[in-house]
Amino acid sequence: MASPITIESVETFILDVPTIRPHILSVATMQSQAMVIVRLTCSDGITGLGEGTTIGGLSYGAESPESIKLTIDTYIAPLLKNCDATRPGSIMADLRRQIAANHFAKCAIETALLDAQGKRLGVPVSELLGGRLRDRLPVLWTLASGDTARDIEEAEAMLAARRHDAFKLKIGKRTLEADIAHVAAIKKALGDRASVRVDVNQAWSEATAKRGLAMLVDAGVDLVEQPIKAGNLAGMARLTAMGRLAVMADEALYGPDSGFAYASAGAADIFAIKIAQAGGLGAAKALAAIGEASGLSLYGGTMLEGGVGTVASAQLFATFTDLAFGTELFGPLLLTEEILAEPLDYSDCSLGVPDGAGLGIALNSDAVAAFRRDRPARTTITLTKQANG
Repeated sequence: MASPITIESVETFILDVPTIRPHILSVATMQSQAMVIVRLTCSDGITGLGEGTTIGGLSYGAESPESIKLTIDTYIAPLLKNCDATRPGSIMADLRRQIAANHFAKCAIETALLDAQGKRLGVPVSELLGGRLRDRLPVLWTLASGDTARDIEEAEAMLAARRHDAFKLKIGKRTLEADIAHVAAIKKALGDRASVRVDVNQAWSEATAKRGLAMLVDAGVDLVEQPIKAGNLAGMARLTAMGRLAVMADEALYGPDSGFAYASAGAADIFAIKIAQAGGLGAAKALAAIGEASGLSLYGGTMLEGGVGTVASAQLFATFTDLAFGTELFGPLLLTEEILAEPLDYSDCSLGVPDGAGLGIALNSDAVAAFRRDRPARTTITLTKQANG
């Protein structure tokens, strides 16, 4: 009997990459993105890549880049030592039994395990998750500069280049009236050429949301994402029951259990599926199945991951039967530098899902060296981001 293929080492490092512009949310303003990259090496010489990325440090959720790295280094890596690398499902089941929560850290590890296993078998990760149904995914763009004229100019450029034809606006930081005026002006400028959606990131009270939904309908908006606190299940159900505007759950969905609660309560029309927030690709797949079985629509969400996390999400989303509201896998486009050896294919308002073994990607070693937080000296290195599509 052949010896099992084991996990020999787990390396983690943080990349700090600037964004092309300030990205303004109700909970934070981002000037850069911090990504925890996992590199898992197996005894057969195969390596797997994973990523754990959050939004705005601890302003969005309970995990930060620093805590993700610490959790993996201190608690998860010792449990992986000498595990059978060909059994990612079994490994993840053990991790869930021994480590509570820490969804982003678990997702990074599961991604690396599946990347390695896909390479080992010579198939894309999508085929390990049931098989892809599509090779391209529609991708929207978030307009989050906060400046109306600038956002309109940005959207017009995206439409002209055929890079995006759906846009999400981040609102909730200003007064309701100011936010609606901002949204309405952008929708009026774009007209029927583009879908416009809004994300409130839980900033409204229920009373404000009831007013806001009516105003958003008048402005021509297609959906509203997580308008009130994720824990206000009854409030989300009341807003959904109004039937004025499609309501999407996002921050509320921390895995299958929360998805079941939301679906049972009729507290959303749409589920935003995020692999990290759900606790990994397997958990995200289960969450999507609950949504589909409940008659809800699906949307491919993002934590503004870099290339590794974005491709991991794409591999899963490509297996979904329903993606009525598309995806927002634009994270790499928000960064000033390309961290992958080959840029992803963003064209014709969509993203091409890599079809190579595993995730089908490799890291750009120069970019990694330049933006590693633990690099020995902070020297100035100029990199050129390659054109996409």
